[in-house]
Amino acid sequence: MTDTVLHMVGHVGTDIDHRKVSSGIDLATFRLANTPRRWDRNQRQYVDGITNWISVQCWRALAVHVHDSVRRGDPVVVIGKLKTEEWTKDGIRNSRFILEATAVGHDLNRGVSRFRKSPRQVEAPVDDSQAAVKALQDIERVEPVPYDDVGDEALLPDAS
Repeated sequence: MTDTVLHMVGHVGTDIDHRKVSSGIDLATFRLANTPRRWDRNQRQYVDGITNWISVQCWRALAVHVHDSVRRGDPVVVIGKLKTEEWTKDGIRNSRFILEATAVGHDLNRGVSRFRKSPRQVEAPVDDSQAAVKALQDIERVEPVPYDDVGDEALLPDAS
């Protein structure tokens, strides 16, 4: 499979939109702005180019972490797969690029950040101890069954 993987450096241009989609899967989206700068010899200063905008999608745990960590205006680095989203509205076919993020982080060239590891969600084990205690009590209440008049020889495997 040949996905188009790219990285973008820019600023978060919108508030993080976090929601749960079908089956309770987390999705966070935001717009990423990247404005190239170049030195203009005539003006003897840096000038801004045209700002590039792209929509970023984050899924599952990344969506939750981006929602909790990133704010509008933050400088970030986003790595992900470039996708095309297509739809038809009023008979007109539309499309746009989506950057499906696999990693998002603060751009440490522009500031300081502190990482805090998120605790892993682990399902609590099922407590079967009450059922086991009840089963043992039921076994202890059963009256022992006496052997028939047949001797212990009947319990031995047949030697023939």
